[in-house]
Amino acid sequence: MDLHLWALVGGLLLMLMALASSAFARWPVSGAMLYVCVGVALSPVGLAVSSLRLLEISRQLEVLTEVVVVISLFTCGLKLSAALSERRWIPPVRLAVVSMLVSVVAVSVIGVHVLNLSLGASVLLAGILAPTDPVLASDVQVEDASDRDQLRFSLTGEGGLNDGTAFPVVMLGLGLLGLHDLGDAGLRWLAIDVVWATVAGIGVGAALGAATGYLVLYLRKRHREAVGYDDFVALGLIGVSYGVAIGLHAYAFLAVFAAGVAVRRVERRATSAATSIDERTAAATGGAPQPDLPALDGEEIGPPTKHAADELAVHPVHAPAYMAHAMLSFNEQLDRIGEVCAVTLLGMLLWANDWSAAAFVFTAVLLFIIRPMSVFLGLFGSRVPAAQQRMMAWFGIRGVGSLYYLGYATTHGLDPAAAMSIGSVTLTVVVASIFLHGVSVTPLMNMYRTISGR
Repeated sequence: MDLHLWALVGGLLLMLMALASSAFARWPVSGAMLYVCVGVALSPVGLAVSSLRLLEISRQLEVLTEVVVVISLFTCGLKLSAALSERRWIPPVRLAVVSMLVSVVAVSVIGVHVLNLSLGASVLLAGILAPTDPVLASDVQVEDASDRDQLRFSLTGEGGLNDGTAFPVVMLGLGLLGLHDLGDAGLRWLAIDVVWATVAGIGVGAALGAATGYLVLYLRKRHREAVGYDDFVALGLIGVSYGVAIGLHAYAFLAVFAAGVAVRRVERRATSAATSIDERTAAATGGAPQPDLPALDGEEIGPPTKHAADELAVHPVHAPAYMAHAMLSFNEQLDRIGEVCAVTLLGMLLWANDWSAAAFVFTAVLLFIIRPMSVFLGLFGSRVPAAQQRMMAWFGIRGVGSLYYLGYATTHGLDPAAAMSIGSVTLTVVVASIFLHGVSVTPLMNMYRTISGR
């Protein structure tokens, strides 16, 4: 497919989404559904301008989807404002650990006994399909940093965490296939792939995110420097967190997510401290605190002029919120563009997929039985209301994260026959999730908002 055709298709899709985004928000349809259809139309099934196959572009698929997931994870982190000590973190952590492990065990058993895969291939498939997707789940994520809804917070946190916590399962699957060193009795896998890579990834991201946030605010509020390049700061922090984590053999996905969470926590602490000082100063002088500017995390009156934006960036009270808001807005735009690229590419691969009956049955079992079962077991005894648990049980969206792990496994020595078998099931699950969740997300979330008043 020539460059001018890529430019034409990409340009038309971006313009269409910009013009029809409000309609999509009302209709039982999602942008991802459209991207899949466009990809299929470009394949030999339609216009035949592209004939891509999974094994031929596995490296490109891995790189593209990794970039998209990394940006999305940082965006997820920036949306989560709750302190780590708050109980709101308990449900997403339980979903990302307990529920994911239940799902892994169930998928592994089905892989061996129903799909006739080896134990290693079954565990690998379970790891590929374990993470819920932070890219395609934007409609059920928190809407801004002030959003206190537990359902949206839990789904956002789960999507941010389990894209990293799924990595040990993938490495275990590759190890059982002889493609990764697990060590004697799996001790190396447990020590390095589970404990070290997870703890180091979270630690690196949290430290770099906090340090970056405090440094930027110090330069702006004390010296009126480092103004106007929040997009550079965001991309730079993503790149540094990713690079340091990979260099330390830690999970970069967890590092980038933790960096986003840390930046938001810095913003919340700094805003709270600055507001308290402002109020105490006003009370001591007999004056009133400065009036609030338009909310940076909610709807705005309009884009500020460059001078006004620069003043906000160095404002004693509003500088932290402005920094976080600018980073989040920029990354959300990149997130949408990445979704267009990754999901359209997915559609272009479907013409060569093996649409077996076993894959469809497995998909139905995963989405309608395994996901609900894993959520209810993971949240058993929690304070999460039953209605919210049912919503979480349905919105186990699979997407770009699973495509990344599929590409990763394929480029790390997976046998072509096993890659095609696992790839067939993975693509079937992802496409089914895109359409089933895409059709249901608008009516279900509208119903939830009406019932909950949120």
